[in-house]
Amino acid sequence: MPEAYDSCMPEDAVDDEEYTVDELASRAQMTVRNVRAYAGRGLIDAPRLEGRTGYYNREHLQRLQLIRQLIERGFTLAAIEKAILNAPHAAGHTLDLIAILDQPDSAEPEIMSRDDLAALAGVHRDDTLIESLVGVGLVEKLDGDKVRLIEPAVVRSGAAAVKLGLAPETIIALFPVLKSHLRTIADTFVHDVVEELVQPFIDAGLPEDEWPRVLSVVESLLPIASQVTLGIFRSEFRDAIDVAVGEQITGLGSARSAQK
Repeated sequence: MPEAYDSCMPEDAVDDEEYTVDELASRAQMTVRNVRAYAGRGLIDAPRLEGRTGYYNREHLQRLQLIRQLIERGFTLAAIEKAILNAPHAAGHTLDLIAILDQPDSAEPEIMSRDDLAALAGVHRDDTLIESLVGVGLVEKLDGDKVRLIEPAVVRSGAAAVKLGLAPETIIALFPVLKSHLRTIADTFVHDVVEELVQPFIDAGLPEDEWPRVLSVVESLLPIASQVTLGIFRSEFRDAIDVAVGEQITGLGSARSAQK
């Protein structure tokens, strides 16, 4: 289990540490205007007042961090508002869950020149191929001659396949096919986890003492799901190769018989 998520909180911070609105906005990585807007919608509680100055605490910070994280994931403010108001004390735990999901299991995006990208695959630079990589979401064009590899491990693996003799167009076209099939597998797995593990927890009212178990289960299931998927793929890949080799041998034998 990871430590409680708080990207802006120093390690020696205490739970009763307080912040002015400017300090709160800085730690939550948003503008003071946004902090006030979220407060106006009731998404964070009113601060403790001392004279005319409001002081915010760790709970306010966690709530704002959660709002920012969910917005970055594409949730609408209306959906976030509904979720927060229905589970007002779950912000810290939800951040823990997001931290688990965000644990890096692949390399960070890489930046390189277009020529270097072509060299990875052992081919001449072809800007048409760059556009194709952009189109499937593997590469992002930057200013000048640079590109960002959004999925560097995937790009490097594809480049290795091209070096072995497969056409770049073939490898690029394979990516959306793989992604679509794997998304179906992921959706099925997540549906089952939600139905059997998460929904009962929600139905029970998100009991505080059950959060550590739920977070631990999610953290443990991520590598399990990956290992199962990879193991099955390897087995099916070997079987597919056996079938293809058998077909080629049979076809070769038939061709030789016809020549006699």
